[in-house]
Amino acid sequence: MELVKDLPEVFEEFAEQRKNSFLAVKELKDQGVPVIGVYCTYFPQEIVMAMGAATVSLCSTSDETVAAAEKTLPKNLCPLIKSSYGFGETDKCPYFYFSDLVVGETTCDGKKKMYEYMADFKPVYVMELPNRQSEMGLKLFREEMIRFKEYLEKMFNREITEDAIRDAIKTNNAARRALRGLYEVMRSDPTPISGHDLFKVLYGSTFKFDRTKIPAEIDEVVQQIKDDEAKGNERKSKPRILITGCPIGGATEKVIKIIEDRGAVVVTYENCTGAKAIDKLVDEEEEDVYLALAKRYLEIGCSVMTPNPHRYELLGRLIDEYQVEGVVEVILQACHTYNVESGKVRDFVKNEKNIPYISVETDYSSADVGQLDTRLSAFIEML
Repeated sequence: MELVKDLPEVFEEFAEQRKNSFLAVKELKDQGVPVIGVYCTYFPQEIVMAMGAATVSLCSTSDETVAAAEKTLPKNLCPLIKSSYGFGETDKCPYFYFSDLVVGETTCDGKKKMYEYMADFKPVYVMELPNRQSEMGLKLFREEMIRFKEYLEKMFNREITEDAIRDAIKTNNAARRALRGLYEVMRSDPTPISGHDLFKVLYGSTFKFDRTKIPAEIDEVVQQIKDDEAKGNERKSKPRILITGCPIGGATEKVIKIIEDRGAVVVTYENCTGAKAIDKLVDEEEEDVYLALAKRYLEIGCSVMTPNPHRYELLGRLIDEYQVEGVVEVILQACHTYNVESGKVRDFVKNEKNIPYISVETDYSSADVGQLDTRLSAFIEML
């Protein structure tokens, strides 16, 4: 990407990356490159990269296919699960169509059962994810890394060497470092860009199939942001918001839009589309590559973990480093793990970090935009 464009154009290019990559994934298939479809941040990309395959995030953030999914799945199920299943079952997601294999993890109960249904019309592999970040859990997840590697070798008749995994680890770590560099521009007050523009780049970068190109592209974006900031364009300080909770994207970007339309700025995202995905690196010096991968991915602070200390560690650090003045937790309807944990998050934010907190429950429709606007506007006015 040549950055001869203005920053707004650059951000829109990243925002359109998901659509623009439809042809790219078809080209990969035409070249004989295996395509692996995934849903979760716990997925170990490096093993697939070491095989010379491409990883793509599958469609799951729209209500377009929810009605079709409800013919099979319960209506009172999380919209992310119904959307995921619906896009696959109706063949309305090109990425799902071109995927040779879908990989899931044993995260929440709804997803686990959904993968059983999905396996009726697509090859599905489910990794055993521990529910505790313990020594026993780490041992199990290391074994899962090896089991997954062996499954891919057998399915695609390709050898995956430890040297290739090490190279993939270095490549992915470089991409994470670059994305963290982008993230950190939001430490400034006032911020040089909007939280929505930050989100566009973070989300769009997940659809870059050649991970080796990410560092240079993101570094150029960061430099252009800094150059633009150095011009001294007039900006004003705004209430600084952290978003936590369920994965956001697609329809749930309405929350970001409302927050920023009402005069605040989202300075950081703790959830899967944000810091959770890029905060930690894989240890490149660890002799056992499978242990290194297991450690890095198992430390992700998701509400499916019991207990879940890593979420609070990251939340606290982001609140301090980004001078956060208010926390908004976004919970998808019927997402029981995040909903149950929201009480502990509220107590941590209000009692330990001494800043305001609000939880909003939503789905992928636009029916609740007015209600969300009313609640979030009042929250921001309070700040």
